[in-house]
Amino acid sequence: MSHVTPIFTDLVRVETRLYNAVSARLRAEQGLGLGQFELLEIIDRVPGCRVLDIAGELAITVGAVSKAVDRLVAEGWCLRVAHPQDRRSSVLRLTSEGGKRLAVSRPIVESVLISLTAAVPPDDLTRIASTLTTLRATLEEGSHGRPG
Repeated sequence: MSHVTPIFTDLVRVETRLYNAVSARLRAEQGLGLGQFELLEIIDRVPGCRVLDIAGELAITVGAVSKAVDRLVAEGWCLRVAHPQDRRSSVLRLTSEGGKRLAVSRPIVESVLISLTAAVPPDDLTRIASTLTTLRATLEEGSHGRPG
């Protein structure tokens, strides 16, 4: 086994446990999961956000994003608005309720992550962040891991 395989395994397990812990807290306090939070955050951050933008950022299929957005629309947290230049496409916008939900959820996410990473020295977290940023950029530049 290569020396990279155990690193990959640890990375995946850490991500899964962090994701599940944050998602559980969000569900308990706000009635939404981390996946929904991520979608709301992207819609809020990306001007003229479309389903395709979310799919590209999360490296998941357009179909999966479209279904997830449908659920946000059903909750009243997001709207699909006709794209001004392309009738075949919609622009996503948060509703006031979606914006409120996102605003209240951001500090919860931050708080849980701070708590769960408190045992890691700040300099180590900085190095991990730098390493992950480099790895992510390399993977995204080569279009690795995108759904086929």
